[in-house]
Amino acid sequence: MTTFASSLKKEIARVARKELKDELGALRKASAGYRTEIAALKRQVRDLQVALRQTSRRADKVLKTVAPEAAAEAADAPRRGRRAVFSAERLKAQRERLGLTQKDMAAYLGTSTLSVWKWETGQVTPRARFLPAILSLRTTGKREVLEQLAKRAGGGAD
Repeated sequence: MTTFASSLKKEIARVARKELKDELGALRKASAGYRTEIAALKRQVRDLQVALRQTSRRADKVLKTVAPEAAAEAADAPRRGRRAVFSAERLKAQRERLGLTQKDMAAYLGTSTLSVWKWETGQVTPRARFLPAILSLRTTGKREVLEQLAKRAGGGAD
């Protein structure tokens, strides 16, 4: 009986390999086609990037000859700089440094206490309209924030 079972196993394995061979051949063919298509797309992207750089350089030259004042202003504007990135830990540290509660921070930023809590726990990132105020906290002192909070609290009562 064991020879029958082992020969049955071998036969099943042989049939399974035969079936898989056809399917794997089709998959390999498709995969090779996809790889060539991806390579062609990468070449196309590289060529487009080169063309974009060349066009940008030509535009800068034309801008300098046509409107030198505008070119000077464009040169003065920072093209690439460090981009400010929001950090939940940094926001919490700033709030604690300023001695504010989440409620005070929410009043200062013009949002809800729940939003401040979600920002600090990293569940949500603030919308773009809040980022300048949050980033300005890095350079704002405790007295200045408390004065602004007092003004807002006093202005709202009038």
